[in-house]
Amino acid sequence: MDAPPDADRLLVIRLGAVGDVVRTLPAVSALRAGFPEARISWLVEPASESVVRGQPWIDQILVFPRSELVRALVGLRWLRGWRILRDFTAALRGAGFDLVVDFHSILKSGALSRLSGAAQRVTYAPPFGREWGWRFANRLAELEPRRASRFERNRALVDFLGVTAPPDAAPLRITAEVRERMARELGEIAAPVVIHPGTSDATPHKRWTVAGYAEVARGLAGDAGTPVLVTSGPARDDRRFARDIVAAAAGAAAHAPETPSLADLAALFERARLYVGSDSGPMHVASLMGTPVVQLLGPTHPVENAPWRETPSASVRVPVACSPCRRGCAAATCMRVIRPESVLSAARGLLAGRGAR
Repeated sequence: MDAPPDADRLLVIRLGAVGDVVRTLPAVSALRAGFPEARISWLVEPASESVVRGQPWIDQILVFPRSELVRALVGLRWLRGWRILRDFTAALRGAGFDLVVDFHSILKSGALSRLSGAAQRVTYAPPFGREWGWRFANRLAELEPRRASRFERNRALVDFLGVTAPPDAAPLRITAEVRERMARELGEIAAPVVIHPGTSDATPHKRWTVAGYAEVARGLAGDAGTPVLVTSGPARDDRRFARDIVAAAAGAAAHAPETPSLADLAALFERARLYVGSDSGPMHVASLMGTPVVQLLGPTHPVENAPWRETPSASVRVPVACSPCRRGCAAATCMRVIRPESVLSAARGLLAGRGAR
């Protein structure tokens, strides 16, 4: 398109995991610049609602009632499920959207796009449009190259709309109150290195080893006494993983303050000198906060899952024959073969200001 289409009410659709929603934020901040007077709503699932909440480019958050629907269907309460979907669809259609920008581009998001009643529905053409979801749209963006980071792919959909504005320099915002709370929690310690070793419950194959992280912590703590903090998610396995790393580090690492919300986690990362961890949502949060990132890659694609390019980063990966893959495996050979010396080298390079952008 040569110029952005006329639209007063925009609906952004990006459901799914925290990392995917985080990687859509810069594109939506640019979308706001292209539609400064429009009302922009974001349709998201409950697990990622906190990512969107408080962002200044969003006027309204619509939460897809996934949990309620699942409970109704699992419990064989078909009528209850139908009523939930009916009421949600009525509210969606009643919002009077002119334009839908579907960054998710799967069957579910495509159906929701069509149910919104918007006259203009934009998403990706195949192969980025999947599960036939693109058939619900009436404007399709064909992207080149076939391999690009999720950040760049999302930006390309905004470019397709004719929006030339750059993303905001700080596309993930947190409040002064959250910053002050984290400053109190950290106290007087020097800016730390933060290790976030966990991943989602569905992707344990992305995790590195306790011994590897512990060796990295000892190495960095030995470099002029750099403080090392280890964070964890709310899941029991995640917390156990973090505890094992702190114990194995033998005094070289400590537990980070509690981060009950994504905003608290972002505030912690913002105060850090460096982030070290696997490919995960928190890693992308750190990169959006401007914290240099050491990314440990195994089964995930190194191009598609690259950190935000405005932030210095280094990726550590051993290209074994079966990597990248989409499913992962229990053996997780691609993660286990990563050497602590390689991670330390990347971390020290970034701390010395030798990072790629």
